[in-house]
Amino acid sequence: MAAPTMEERKACWGARDEFWQCLDSHGDDAAKCEKLRRAFESRCPQQWVKYFDKRRDFLKYKKKLETEGYHPPEAAGKS
Repeated sequence: MAAPTMEERKACWGARDEFWQCLDSHGDDAAKCEKLRRAFESRCPQQWVKYFDKRRDFLKYKKKLETEGYHPPEAAGKS
């Protein structure tokens, strides 16, 4: 796979940002952002789409940790 050009990278990042903004404004309801998701997937290499999906999940998790703090899970077998 050839590396994306600067224009292709900008198009990919722009599509990603629009999709993420849509998710943020609709409470992560992907059904309401389906058109933007398809644009995101068509403008970005598949590996990048997977990476950006994981990155978004990580950033949301990190923000939750920063605002709510860490709460260890209850141990199921505690005596």
